[in-house]
Amino acid sequence: MLLIISLVCIPVCLLIGSSLYSERAKQKNLSESLQGMPQYQVEIMRDTWGVPHIFGKTDADTAHGLAYAHAEDDFETIQELLLTIKGKLASVRGKDLAPYDYYVQLFRIWDDVNEKYDALSEDIRSVCEAYADGLNLYASQHPQLLERNVWPVKGKDIVAGFVHKLPLFFGVDNVLKQIYQAKENPKVSQAGLGLQQGIGSNFLAVGPNRSADGATRVAINTHQPWEGPVAWYEAHVVSEEGLNLYGGLFPGSPIVLLGHNQNLAWGHTVNYPDLIDVYKLEINPKNPNEYRFDGQWKSLKIRKVPIEIQIWRNLRWTFHRETLWSEHGPALRNANGVYAIRYAGIGEIGQVEQWYRMGKAKNLEEFKVAMRLHTIPMFNTGYADRKGNLYYVYNALLPLRNEQYNWAGYVPGNSSSTLWTSYLPYDQLPQVENPPSAFLQSCNNNPFQTTTGIGNPNPLKYSPNFGIEDIMTNRALRARELFGNNPSVTRKEFFQYKFDKYYSADSVLAESINRFLEEAKTEDLELTKAIDLIRSWDLQTNIDNRAAALAILTFRPKDRPADFQYDYFLFLKRLKENVDLFKKNFGRIDVPWGKVSRIIRGDIDLPIAGGPDILRAIYSQVINDGRLKGVAGDCFFQIVEWDKQGNLQSWVINQYGSHSWKKTSPHYNDQSPLFAQEKMRPSWFNKEDILKNLERRYSPRQN
Repeated sequence: MLLIISLVCIPVCLLIGSSLYSERAKQKNLSESLQGMPQYQVEIMRDTWGVPHIFGKTDADTAHGLAYAHAEDDFETIQELLLTIKGKLASVRGKDLAPYDYYVQLFRIWDDVNEKYDALSEDIRSVCEAYADGLNLYASQHPQLLERNVWPVKGKDIVAGFVHKLPLFFGVDNVLKQIYQAKENPKVSQAGLGLQQGIGSNFLAVGPNRSADGATRVAINTHQPWEGPVAWYEAHVVSEEGLNLYGGLFPGSPIVLLGHNQNLAWGHTVNYPDLIDVYKLEINPKNPNEYRFDGQWKSLKIRKVPIEIQIWRNLRWTFHRETLWSEHGPALRNANGVYAIRYAGIGEIGQVEQWYRMGKAKNLEEFKVAMRLHTIPMFNTGYADRKGNLYYVYNALLPLRNEQYNWAGYVPGNSSSTLWTSYLPYDQLPQVENPPSAFLQSCNNNPFQTTTGIGNPNPLKYSPNFGIEDIMTNRALRARELFGNNPSVTRKEFFQYKFDKYYSADSVLAESINRFLEEAKTEDLELTKAIDLIRSWDLQTNIDNRAAALAILTFRPKDRPADFQYDYFLFLKRLKENVDLFKKNFGRIDVPWGKVSRIIRGDIDLPIAGGPDILRAIYSQVINDGRLKGVAGDCFFQIVEWDKQGNLQSWVINQYGSHSWKKTSPHYNDQSPLFAQEKMRPSWFNKEDILKNLERRYSPRQN
């Protein structure tokens, strides 16, 4: 112990002194950033649900107000995100988070942002910088909340957030883990969706020819975690430059990422193309830092990058790790050799600009112009507008790969013949526009069954090397069964279909249960009762259903049917465990689903219907008393309608409330009762409606 103290004594003293200096420097830098801040003309109006409606003279003004309002409601998450973007998590949260900081260095995120930021259009840079100024303003007013290594924030930090986050949506973190663990084929299980945790989404739309009243209706219904860096934040932004957008965004975003304006609405769902390739490099036996490429030995670009970690309180230590870069992209050494990674969108920083242009579009053609920027590497995109147009695109940066190679595993990295440099052009992606059925659904299924009848894309046009999924989720099956079989959908039916709580008889889950029931044999009386209970299940997940809990916890349906594997003995084992669990915690096995499935937030503890891969999607975790606490799925979502005359109405709901940070806020969980009852509230889009339902109004500088 004395030896350890003697070894760290001088560094501790230096680090504490350095920390004090750093704190002073942080405040000084933050103050200096505020001195040169423009005088933004913006007002925040909070409605009676606490939702911010932000009115500015320019788009930059609204971004400034958006940042301030979001910081008021979730400063903790925003600050955590900024630490992540800057590669400084471990310096504040400890050594376990050092891999996140290494990822920032390995992928050279800041090289790309610093090099290309000035090439972004002036208006998007002004929006990002105004947003950063809004965060800095809030931070300056709350110095007691500030973490080190964050402040002040700049526009580049906001752009870097998009560059950092998007590869994680399509599983690059899982590939890195596979390589690090020296898996023989590190590409096989690339689909990780580390940020999404395998959660899907719904986009549902009907046009005038399928509505009973000639209206156009759309459900924008992503399924996100209910807390954290990819939980939706609801906001309405309005500027005198034509911006009038109501929707959802993630912490750190200066713009709305999905929602509606006066003329159109759009939403995203996750798709699963093959967007990552792993190359095994041929290393020079005489020099471990050289690899063969097109007959020549090339040097790996090597950096020793600093990773600062918090050891205890103000005690921190900086160590250095090697990062490698090849012609293909970042590379890692493991026991099997050196592997390089190439992923869709590598080197791209324009994602925020594309989303910004989408929100500014006034019609389908302008929306397509924004989409053709083609900087967002994934996400199905669905669209509807006041003129009754429906549009869907399997949006992705699909690498144009050499067809002579098998891209399912890693490929040799010694030749430029495997090094792709371009993508399938946007206009050649799978698309559906105004199908005769006047119906679209995108529920994480294959794009070739987006509508019913004619009008779907032709799967034969697309190489297997694109990795386009061929699955049909339960949600897609139910959407086609409900909307597809009703030629005249009323508003009431549209809402009912969105909240549908059934598994399709054609779903993987239903087929697995039927197979299990055919094979099930036991002399155990309790198990026989349990099997009979499952046999009686009508595949519904309403709160009064007495078979759903046992069936769902036994078979554990997956959001991606491809990930669901039939295993008779595993199901039988789980059934036994659940019988014991239910008898212990509830005294019976036929427990109503609502007693098990709950939404819990602060003093709210309510039954909630729905389940995994249900149109009323709820994903849960088991808590101590054997119940399930909802953690993801249906969250902030919208239903948007234009009537026959083009008049707009929209409805929204949030699983908790507009304020996710302070438990003392009245908006911490005030929407949960409505959410549990499957009710939605009107979104106040017009200023006169906002003023009628006003809680308070203020400007950031005067707050």
